[in-house]
Amino acid sequence: MVSEQLVAPGMIPGRGERALAQLVRQRVSARLAQYAGERESAGLPAEDESARRATVGLVLAQELGEQRRLALAQGAPVIDAEAEERIAQAVKDELFGTGRLERLLADERIENICVNGCDAVWIKDAAGAWHREAPVAASDEELVELVRTLAARTGGEERRFDRGMPRLNLQLPDGSRLFAVMAVTGRVSLTIRRHRFPAASMAELVRLGVCDGQLAGFLRALVRARKNIVIGGGTNVGKTTVLRAFAHEIPPAERLVTIEDTFELGLDTDPVAHPNVVAMQAREPNIEGQGGIDQAELVRWGLRMSPDRVIVGEIRGAEVIPMCNAMSQGNDGSLSTIHASTSRGVFTKLASYAAQAPERLTLEATNLMVASAVHFVVHLGWDTAGRRVIDSVREVVDADGAQIVSNEVYRPGPDGRAVPATPLRTETLNDLVAAGLDARDAAGQWWGAA
Repeated sequence: MVSEQLVAPGMIPGRGERALAQLVRQRVSARLAQYAGERESAGLPAEDESARRATVGLVLAQELGEQRRLALAQGAPVIDAEAEERIAQAVKDELFGTGRLERLLADERIENICVNGCDAVWIKDAAGAWHREAPVAASDEELVELVRTLAARTGGEERRFDRGMPRLNLQLPDGSRLFAVMAVTGRVSLTIRRHRFPAASMAELVRLGVCDGQLAGFLRALVRARKNIVIGGGTNVGKTTVLRAFAHEIPPAERLVTIEDTFELGLDTDPVAHPNVVAMQAREPNIEGQGGIDQAELVRWGLRMSPDRVIVGEIRGAEVIPMCNAMSQGNDGSLSTIHASTSRGVFTKLASYAAQAPERLTLEATNLMVASAVHFVVHLGWDTAGRRVIDSVREVVDADGAQIVSNEVYRPGPDGRAVPATPLRTETLNDLVAAGLDARDAAGQWWGAA
């Protein structure tokens, strides 16, 4: 254990707050290492990120309190509250490896963090408002080093960030998603998207106002009836949160294979809800340009792993073809997301990705493939009050040449929220009732019966 004591900056010539923060960090680190060793000796698992943050806060508060008592006992000056707060923040920054970003990552009210250079920092709060924040680094060069540090501490794969590989995409320990670019922009830029509701469920979607109870019951029945679902929507509208909520309805007995560009879903981190999960992540080429593995290849691999369901975090390109093959070859109940401005636009986006794939399918062939694979499209948008909502649900019926035939069973209402529209096909309704949908509830939605 480190034996130095924390005293006022003036007591140690040549030492400032940074040196004192380093001293406290050493002491806190030593206590954390001892605590981790005790947990391991007791056969307890390592703490997850949220528990670790809580432990660090507790140990740090205890250490600072102890140093205050020692200073008072020795008649030495005690550092003021503001300096102590700065030291505490600096220690947290170093321990979590996120530097000055830590104070923003610790604020649960923040949804997005956008850095357009070290001193041009903007955050978006839960209400959708943008605010300017303090710099997160002393220079753009320091910001690059911070990003490289994050890349080195996150995951086991090599992730470069330099002029030869000017982009970086990774998941931070708290589940946030970071994307950084350099060289192709005037200044180093990074964006962090927060997932404020990682433990999503249908009940949580209702609580957040994403859908009402009736629609939640309908969506729950879709998942339990093993319908293949593609969730569409714009950027930052909540597609991943909704996908997690859908996955929450999957029985624990099922084996899942998840495929992502960057880990975000985290289904493998909940051994109670999903004890049998293989989570795979696409890999960038190494410094020699070798070893890259894209999502399309991972989907093909996933099909050989005896999954009950395949979940692709986001369809971005050529993986659309193996994904549709997975959906139509016995892996019913599969899920995915895609960027699209409307529910009908999901079909156009799927076709455009298929056209760019190595198979070079025609539009007619693509539509036949999609119609045989996808059962429902669920689309997310914004209501008139600016809140994230499910605004449309389409049941895929068939393909007719250059068109996908679908029924919009829920369409946007006057306020932008989904309201019942075209009735379900009888065959589909029977499947959903067998999966737990209340037949009287369904009748009340589409036919106005009690």
